[in-house]
Amino acid sequence: MNRSAANDSGSCVAAHKRLPAWFDTTSGLAVLGSLLMWIAVPPCDLWLLGWIAPIPWLLLVQKKQLSGRRPYRALWLAGFLFWLLAVHWLRLPHPATHLGWLALSFYLAFYLPAFVATVRVGVHTLRVPLVIAAPVVWTGLELARAHLLSGFLMAALGHTQYRWIALIQTSDLAGGYSVSFVVMFVAACLAEIRPADGRPWRLWPAVAALVMMAAVLTYGTARIADVSPREGPTVALIQGSIEADWKSNPEKQQRIFEQYFRLSETARSEAGRLDLIVWPETMFRQPIVEIGPAEQAADDGALKNGDWLPNGRGNLGNQEQTRVPVPLFQPGTPKLIAQIARLLDTPLLLGLESRRYKRPEELERFNAAQAADRNGRLVDRYDKMHLVMFGEYVPLARLVPQLYQLTPLHGGLSAGSEPKSIDLEGVRYAPSICFETVLPHLIRRQVRTLTDAGQEPDVLVNLTNDAWFWGSSELDMHLICGVFRAVECRKPLLVAANSGISAWIDADGRIRAKCAKQQEDILIARTELDSRRSVYLSIGDWPVGLCLVATVVMAIAGWFQNRRKRYL
Repeated sequence: MNRSAANDSGSCVAAHKRLPAWFDTTSGLAVLGSLLMWIAVPPCDLWLLGWIAPIPWLLLVQKKQLSGRRPYRALWLAGFLFWLLAVHWLRLPHPATHLGWLALSFYLAFYLPAFVATVRVGVHTLRVPLVIAAPVVWTGLELARAHLLSGFLMAALGHTQYRWIALIQTSDLAGGYSVSFVVMFVAACLAEIRPADGRPWRLWPAVAALVMMAAVLTYGTARIADVSPREGPTVALIQGSIEADWKSNPEKQQRIFEQYFRLSETARSEAGRLDLIVWPETMFRQPIVEIGPAEQAADDGALKNGDWLPNGRGNLGNQEQTRVPVPLFQPGTPKLIAQIARLLDTPLLLGLESRRYKRPEELERFNAAQAADRNGRLVDRYDKMHLVMFGEYVPLARLVPQLYQLTPLHGGLSAGSEPKSIDLEGVRYAPSICFETVLPHLIRRQVRTLTDAGQEPDVLVNLTNDAWFWGSSELDMHLICGVFRAVECRKPLLVAANSGISAWIDADGRIRAKCAKQQEDILIARTELDSRRSVYLSIGDWPVGLCLVATVVMAIAGWFQNRRKRYL
C-alpha cells in the first residue's frame, strides 16, 4: 500500500470514529432527537419513534454539563431544523408565506432549549426525578405553545399516537396533552434504565413505565366499552378538488359552483334522504351581505341599484378604498341558497364569506358557515372566531393599513363573537372553520359555552379549505388534530375539506372514513351520537395548567441560580 492510500484509509477510519463520538455531543444528540421526531410525524408518520425521539434530549438533561461553547444555541438550531421540516408546507400558499414559514420555525425552535434547560434545573438543582420533571415541563410547554402568539399545536408529541385508540382516551381527562405526558413519561423511564455515571442498569424505571401504560390502557379500554351509541344524522361531506390561488374570475366561480352542486346531487341520489350536506370553507362563492345590525340580512330590494359601497378589497377603515356598484355583492344570495336546498331536499351548511356594513365606509368581512333548512330558510350562521395570523389578518394592520400591501390579503377578516349550535331537524351541529380544530381550548370553550346555554351540540363539523397546501403533510396534521378534539369533547367530528382530507371521526377518535387527497369525492357519514361525559369539558386545562406553573417555577429557580453564580 502506498503512502497516499494509507492516508486515505486512515482518514476514513478517523471519520468513522468521529461520527459516533459526535452523536454524544450536545449538537449530535439534539439533532438526532429532532430527526427522529420528524420521522415520527407526517409525512413519514412512523408512530413508534414517538416514544424514542425524546430520549436523546433526555440524555442531555442527564449530563452533569453540556458540551460545546454554546450548547443552547445548538439546541435551538436542532429545534429550528425540526420545525423547518415539519411545517415546510407553510411556504406553499404564496411566495410571501416563506417569511411566515421561517418566522414560525424561528419562534417554535425556542421550545427545545427551554425544555432541556428547565428540566435540567428540575433534575440537578431541585432534585426532581427525571420521570416527573420531563413530562411535566413538556406538557406545560405544549400548553404555552397552544396559547402564545395566537397558538399552534400541530405536531404535538401525543399526536404521534393518534392511531392507538385505547391510549388516546385519556384525552377526555386532560385534553390531548395527557397523551404527550404519557409518551414523555415512558421516554424518561427508558432514558433512566441505562447505566450512567457509574450506576448499573436500573429496573424501577421499567416497572414505572409498565404501570403507567397499564393504567392508561385499562382506562382507555373501559371508556371504549362504556358506550351506548344511538343513531345520528346521515351527513354528506362534499369534497371538491379546486386548486387554490389568489386570483378570482367569474369562470372559476361558476366552475366551483357546478362541481359542488353536481357532487351534492350525486350524494343525494346515492344516499337517499340526507340530514345535512356540507360544503367546505369558502366553497359557496357568493357572499351573504348585511347592512346595519347583524339581524338585518340583505335580500333583493334591500339595496338600491346604483348605491355605492366599499368592495372589500381595501383596508378596514380606509376612506380611500375603491368603490363599486351594489350588484357585485349578490344581494340575492339567500334566494340562491334556498333554491339549492329545495332542489336537493336537504338542509345545508355552506362555507362562505359574510359581509357586514355598519356604515357605508366601514366594512367587516367574516369567514362563515351558513346553515339553511330543507325548505331553504336561512337558520343561523357561524362567523369564525379564531383567525389565522398572516393568513386572514396581519397584526397591527388596523393601525398601519399599508401592511396589507405587502401581502396577498385584501384588507383582512374580522373575528366572530360567539360559537353557534345550529339546530337542523332536531340535531345540533357546532361548526368550526379551518385551523380552529388545531387548538383544544378553543373547541372545548365553544362546546362548554353552548352546553351551559342549554344548546349542547350533538355533532362537531369542521369546514376547511386545505387546497392551499397542495396535498402536503399539512392535511394529515390537520386531520390528526380533529381526532383529539373528538375524544376531548366526546362528540363525532366531521371534516369537509376542499381538496382533502374530508373525514368522519367518531367520539372515540377513530377515523371511520376519509377521502383521498386532491381528488373530488363524496363521504356519506352515518354518524352515531354519544352520551358519555368528558372531564376535560368540565374542568378544562387546569391539570395541564399546573404543569405550566411547575415549569415556570423551575425556570425561575434556574434564573436565580445563574444570577447567583454570576455574582460569586
